[in-house]
Amino acid sequence: MTTLLLDASVLLAAFDPEDSHHEPAQTLLEDEDATLATLDLARYEVADVAARAWRAPESVAPLLAAIERLADDGGVLASTVALLTRAAELAERHTISVYDAAYAAAASYAGQRLISCDERDLVSKGLAVLPEEENASRT
Repeated sequence: MTTLLLDASVLLAAFDPEDSHHEPAQTLLEDEDATLATLDLARYEVADVAARAWRAPESVAPLLAAIERLADDGGVLASTVALLTRAAELAERHTISVYDAAYAAAASYAGQRLISCDERDLVSKGLAVLPEEENASRT
């Protein structure tokens, strides 16, 4: 079974009922047959969005708890020098942020499929698939 690497957008969507990807992201997080992982960067990204964009600092702890559950499942991958160097190359090639490219680099290194809600920067460039697409492929 392939481990799925989730970027921060999937974790955030699972906790945001107003997000258009909420239900598919939540379904993926609750799928006991899926092995899920993320990048250590996700901790910072979800905390930042919860505190600054959502203005809901009380959401930080539940989001971080979800990441810890992933740590016990497929793992939380470290942002190493090699990974970030590869991410910088991907960022330049695809004209995306190093943050987004780090998830793509991590998935590539680990042989995992990247799941993201970032249609503009990751999905449209073939670097990731949407949670709903992954869910459909698993049924």
